[in-house]
Amino acid sequence: MFSCVQDVLKTFVKNDKKLGGAAGLTAILHTHSRRLDYHPHIHVVMPGASINMETRLWRTKSPGYLFNHEALAKVFRAKFLQALVDKDLRVPGNCPGKWVVDCKEVGDGQKAIIYLGRYLYRGVIREKDILDCSNGTVTYRYLHAETGQYRTRTVSGEYFLYLLMLHVLPKGFRRTRCYGFLHACSKKLIRFLQMVLRINPLRMFAKKNRKRPTITCPGCGRPMKILRTMMPGPVKCQGACST
Repeated sequence: MFSCVQDVLKTFVKNDKKLGGAAGLTAILHTHSRRLDYHPHIHVVMPGASINMETRLWRTKSPGYLFNHEALAKVFRAKFLQALVDKDLRVPGNCPGKWVVDCKEVGDGQKAIIYLGRYLYRGVIREKDILDCSNGTVTYRYLHAETGQYRTRTVSGEYFLYLLMLHVLPKGFRRTRCYGFLHACSKKLIRFLQMVLRINPLRMFAKKNRKRPTITCPGCGRPMKILRTMMPGPVKCQGACST
């Protein structure tokens, strides 16, 4: 799925009359719907721009429209189904003929990155969304996409664990991947773009200059100061192990 997504977007950027260069994108895998059902899909955050790898020219596209979502859906469907066939995987007989790709502008992308970041640093479900766990059943709530209101769902304890285990990724599998000029191997190119576009990569940390919470003394209740922080060193082998 990752391979097909990045291949489709790179091809669209390269063939676009206004862009016609190399793309840069960040792809994030989501494995579940809001009901916790198994629903693997990928979100992509990418600038509406490209760079010519030979001339180093930066080309942009008018905001508000990047690519036709119907064309993206058709090409992605064809590539993904062909990839299944190439891997000797069975294509479901009830596979729909029309797939959905949502493509829209998100401004400077900060809100989109914050929204996607919540799924990277928390579990499948928040603890406060689990409303009840008794008599062998689990009741949890989820936000309905169309109405914007919370709904509840009650399932057996075994099935609830099954829903959670569906979204445990294989060991070493990366949920977030970057491609093109945003790839980790393109650090020189990224620094070049930051210089040309006059972007300060450290500006995002300036807003997070929050004061450290006060640590009070458990004895007298006065505020304490941190004079020195010590990190534990590596554990030295005492000769008991075989390596």
